[in-house]
Amino acid sequence: MKTKSSLQSRLVAGAAMLGSALSAPWALAKVNDLPGGPGVNQLNLTPGATAMSLHLYDLHNFVMWVCLVIFVGVFGVMFYSILKHRKSLGYKAANFHESVTIEILWTLAPFLIVVALGALATRAVVAQKDTSNADITIKATGYQWKWGYDYLNGEGQGIQFLSTLDPAHRAMSDAGAPEGDDYLLKVDNPLVVPVDRKIRIVTTANDVIHAWMVPAFGVKQDAIPGFVRDTWFRAERTGDFYGQCAELCGKEHAYMPIHVKVLSQEDYTRWVDEELKKIAAAADDPSKVWELDALIARGEKVYAANCAVCHRNDGKGAAPIKPLDGSAIVRDDDHSKQMAIVLNGAAGGAMPAWKQLSDTELAAVITYTKNAWSNKTGQLVQPAELSAARGK
Repeated sequence: MKTKSSLQSRLVAGAAMLGSALSAPWALAKVNDLPGGPGVNQLNLTPGATAMSLHLYDLHNFVMWVCLVIFVGVFGVMFYSILKHRKSLGYKAANFHESVTIEILWTLAPFLIVVALGALATRAVVAQKDTSNADITIKATGYQWKWGYDYLNGEGQGIQFLSTLDPAHRAMSDAGAPEGDDYLLKVDNPLVVPVDRKIRIVTTANDVIHAWMVPAFGVKQDAIPGFVRDTWFRAERTGDFYGQCAELCGKEHAYMPIHVKVLSQEDYTRWVDEELKKIAAAADDPSKVWELDALIARGEKVYAANCAVCHRNDGKGAAPIKPLDGSAIVRDDDHSKQMAIVLNGAAGGAMPAWKQLSDTELAAVITYTKNAWSNKTGQLVQPAELSAARGK
């Protein structure tokens, strides 16, 4: 009786937990197809928004039909033979030796099929690697865990920025309460390109292997530290298109989305003009001496855009991520300790290097952490200190 009672208690507890899980807000949230991104219960490939993606879609479907015909043919003959020539119907097994003709046929037929499929696939691969005559060249650099974009050639040359997961989506993930059709795909700065222009993407990485993948464009290219790879796409319609890092790059791999915004040529030109004006206005003099309040305000924005995803808005960190609130290194009067970590990274890459940020941005975010939350050190780090530390 005691054993039976214990079993019943466990069943009741399990049912209660299941009911609680099913009644959670996120379990009842309705999710819709995301244009340019994943679809609900999607089984096939995305038809896409480029000629290449459509070609890959058609090639995929053709190969599937070939496989289906082979499957039906082979298993059809096999099951027909099993059913119609079974012992219960009076059939007896035949004794015969191999046939040279049949051996040649069932060797030659698969060979020809593989060669034909290989020829079709090779055409697609060669076309994917033809990055010549690009209208715009953009370098995509993978970081743990965000993307950096540099417009190298063409309209928009000189624009550069980091693209990071929206902190609100990371907060939803931590709380286990996802919302929205673009869950874990929303970024602060999407990659912006014009429609009907050949865009060359040059990929590399700062730390580990990443992969830049946008299914709607038929693009997937590894980003490898110390190597430069490239791919291209030409979007045939405007809109928002989504992808993710497709290479397992560490514990935050799931929080490294890609968002590409395709604009009309007129809208893209306006965007380029606005971005170049922002760059000119934000250009910092590394020798400028800042006031504490101004640098803290600047650092708060830098922290929210780049650091809050891992260290959290309250500076408490999470799991292996060390907290900044109350950190001895952050509170230390010796600024060089924190500057070295920010410039060079730490913990074997768990804390990435942030050399891609300007001296002013790094000075600002260090000053902010030294004065935020319970730290309140009153310390001020000037951009000149970062400039000197880079030169060492």
